[in-house]
Amino acid sequence: MITDRHGTVLAFDFGTTKIGVAVGDWETRMAHPLEVIRGEANDPRFARIAAIIEEWRPSQLVAGLPLSLDGEEHDLTRRARRFAHQLNGRFRLPVTLVDERLTSVEADARLREAGVKAASRKRVEDSVAAQQILQDHFDHASTALS
Repeated sequence: MITDRHGTVLAFDFGTTKIGVAVGDWETRMAHPLEVIRGEANDPRFARIAAIIEEWRPSQLVAGLPLSLDGEEHDLTRRARRFAHQLNGRFRLPVTLVDERLTSVEADARLREAGVKAASRKRVEDSVAAQQILQDHFDHASTALS
């Protein structure tokens, strides 16, 4: 789904126990890690997402779509699609799915190169992965998945 390219964009790296969040905007086309939402229960997770949306007032949401290295879908892919549908249904904002293959690996490598210790990397890795997902969206918006 291609949307108008203006305003703030929030991105999510969905996981069953953590959701990484990043923010950026179309004017600068730069993504920044924001936070990691922890926990498995949907109500607190969506309450936190609602607060983030209220604060940042995005025009669009982006959700990472986890695929296997050969592009095949698996259980987490289906769960991420469901999460994206829930975002759209709850917040009535357009949601674009972006292939997130290797973003967590890249996030870990970037943090390692920056000298971030292993324990600290684990605390922020998901938000940096969300940053990479959003940056990929900005860099390759015409090839986003729906």
